[in-house]
Amino acid sequence: MRDVCIVGGGVAGLAASIFTARAGLDTLVVDGGESILARNASLENYPGFPDGVDARRYLQLSREQARSSGVAFELGRVTRVEPVDETDLEAGFVLETEGGDPLEARRVIAASWSDSDYLVPLDVGRIQRGSKHFVSVDEGGRTAVDGVYAAGRLADEPHQTIVAAGHGAKVGLAAIHDSGANFYHDWVVPEGYFTGRGREVPPGCEEIDDAERRKRDEQARQRLLEAFAEPLEEEPTMHPSVVED
Repeated sequence: MRDVCIVGGGVAGLAASIFTARAGLDTLVVDGGESILARNASLENYPGFPDGVDARRYLQLSREQARSSGVAFELGRVTRVEPVDETDLEAGFVLETEGGDPLEARRVIAASWSDSDYLVPLDVGRIQRGSKHFVSVDEGGRTAVDGVYAAGRLADEPHQTIVAAGHGAKVGLAAIHDSGANFYHDWVVPEGYFTGRGREVPPGCEEIDDAERRKRDEQARQRLLEAFAEPLEEEPTMHPSVVED
């Protein structure tokens, strides 16, 4: 049984997965194959990219980061989620998939816009607005069902990449907290930041010396140079309601 199963491989689900995996939770992302982010012609309001960035490139790098953090991926669509034991929600959940084997997880993060029909058996508190169904959550993304969370647009957050990423990270942190993992803060700091004050390095934190900092910086710069060396040939996808000639 996985610690966390995240339904949806868009930016909200990926951000949540990066945090849960880095905290040591066994994390699986079930990816339906396309993020709405892939419809962006150019992502131009995300901090850190003064002239914008190709949205598909950003999505690829986010997925790569999740994998390097230890996240596992499965391509597919979740059709139903229900408790392993109706009398004990701490026993976890079973996720039925379309054409695949059932999955089990102690916690489920729903980050799939705009499909939430698979959550109906759990009575998480779905809110209908026109043809869409949002999920009611608290400030940490927790639903009415313990162990089930919603992140990003599905949780009625604004439809912007930066917001989805931030909310996904916040929900991931809530799941970490609820899991009881020995975790303080996902933070890489200079050598001596804690120990120089006579403190132990807290769980989830790391102190690195200057040589290691320079090594990581070089590795990060080289990876970005490789990623942006050539234009990405992948084209934006259009909204499915648009009729193309």
